[in-house]
Amino acid sequence: MKNRLKVLRAERDWSQAELAGRLDVSRQAVNAIETGKHDPSLPLAFRIARLFEMGIEEIFDDEA
Repeated sequence: MKNRLKVLRAERDWSQAELAGRLDVSRQAVNAIETGKHDPSLPLAFRIARLFEMGIEEIFDDEA
């Protein structure tokens, strides 16, 4: 699944570790989601969307 997580994180000048702390997940989990190796759970996708004040569909694209 494609996503805009890395771009959104960079726009805020957050490291993967900082984003991970805000989401209460590991830095490795953030990396795996950013690189498309892992899709977030639905609850995590909602937390990400709330953190960036966006809709899930604005961050994640399931047509990849």
